[in-house]
Amino acid sequence: MKIGAPRERIDGEARVALTPASALQLQKLGYEVCVEAGAGEAARFSDDAYREAGVEVVDGPEAFYAAADIVLRVRAPEGTDLDLLRKGQILISFIWPGQNEALLNALKDKGVTALAVDMVPRISRAQKMDALSSMANIAGYRAVIEAGNNFGRFFTGQITAAGKVPPAKVLVVGAGVAGLAAIGTSTSLGAITYAFDVRPEVAEQIESMGAEFVYLDFEDTQDSSSTGGYAAPSSPEFREKQLEKFRELAPEVDIVITTALIPGRPAPKLWTEDMVQAMKPGSVIVDLAAERGGNCDLTVPNEKVVSDNGVTIVGYTDFPSRMATQSSTLYATNLRHMMDDLTPEKNGTPVVNMDDDVIRSATVVNAGEITFPPPPPKVSAIAAAPKKEKAKELTPEEKRAQELAAFKEQTKFQAGLLGGATVLLLLVGAVAPASFMAHFIVFVLACFVGFQVIWNVSHSLHTPLMAVTNAISGIVILGALLQIGSNSGAIVVILAAVSVLISTINIVGGFLVTRRMLAMFQKS
Repeated sequence: MKIGAPRERIDGEARVALTPASALQLQKLGYEVCVEAGAGEAARFSDDAYREAGVEVVDGPEAFYAAADIVLRVRAPEGTDLDLLRKGQILISFIWPGQNEALLNALKDKGVTALAVDMVPRISRAQKMDALSSMANIAGYRAVIEAGNNFGRFFTGQITAAGKVPPAKVLVVGAGVAGLAAIGTSTSLGAITYAFDVRPEVAEQIESMGAEFVYLDFEDTQDSSSTGGYAAPSSPEFREKQLEKFRELAPEVDIVITTALIPGRPAPKLWTEDMVQAMKPGSVIVDLAAERGGNCDLTVPNEKVVSDNGVTIVGYTDFPSRMATQSSTLYATNLRHMMDDLTPEKNGTPVVNMDDDVIRSATVVNAGEITFPPPPPKVSAIAAAPKKEKAKELTPEEKRAQELAAFKEQTKFQAGLLGGATVLLLLVGAVAPASFMAHFIVFVLACFVGFQVIWNVSHSLHTPLMAVTNAISGIVILGALLQIGSNSGAIVVILAAVSVLISTINIVGGFLVTRRMLAMFQKS
């Protein structure tokens, strides 16, 4: 069968669904590949590059749709492209079936099997074909670049001969793929970055990227990550707390990037007009949800507007197309992975397996029937964070009982240790000379005292208590010096000298470590 991509005819769309590199991979699956002339020019893929990859370049949409059995697109077909689709063809593209009922009916009437890449579930097995995440990643990065283009200062703080420049403060609303990409770009540029999300379980991801998670003083028991990896609608009470927090942050932040979307619903309004009015002149809002109505009250899709108080609101809907080469490469790779799953035999014949969770979720029209909406995914993309149980505070009586039990346990252990040492001394004393026993008793007592001193100290405090080990080493040195001055033989003198050396190293090292630690707390 023949698979290919037409030229995108929607204004502002520069991406292409097939690249020369992905075409080579599709040929390995057994497909013949074709492309409409000029399809990749806006993304810097020439017709000659396609020909070198073994792709047939056909002139005009009529010739393309007549030749292709599987049509790969970026945008949903409309106008001429929709009219030229024919029975038996397979269409793979962004479709947004929840908002395009008329398109689904048209595809059903034409007998076209349609797979919507925007319906691929966000589960681990489907990550390789998750075009939404690929495009959101680019959009999040590009949003920060657009914000910087409209912002009048550096992102990072600087101290120069001409004066001090404070760092920009950036707030990212929504920590999905686009939000995390925006956070990573913002922090790498040196801005002080804050981020908010209705799912508290993403706080660790946000903080690991160098941003500060914005917490709400609100107990919400709902499952906020139940819709296939997206945020679920919030309760009215939660929303009020959320807006209250944003009003508090509005006068402080310089750049706001909003990314909040809920599948099948208009974008929630999170940045209201009064928040815009509270922002400083020269601030920037980049609304990545502009195509679905926008998160900001003043967003105008596909336009950049400036409010009365000098705040710029960017409502572009073509962020991925502004990086068309990169976007096309990632998107074409996503489609190639989808074709891998659709071609299990690698023989150039696709199989739409409705028993496969991923394929079933993406298929919106099949065999003359509309199969949207799909059943919910069996695996949640983000597990809800387990609720932490609060530690029970012990009563004074319970604390005393706990301390008494620990004391008894420790006393038993010490008694056993002392008893064992006593038996050992008696056994050795029965056969050893008196001179040896004098040294041996000192050795055993030193071990016992040293063990008791260190045993009850928490391991986390061993380094700060270097003074204790220094004191023990001091005792060792005194004992060794006494032995050196005695007439106990050459072996005793040598061992005593070694003891002095080792203990001296320990004392000097201990003082150096302690001095270094104390210096950390001294004001410079």
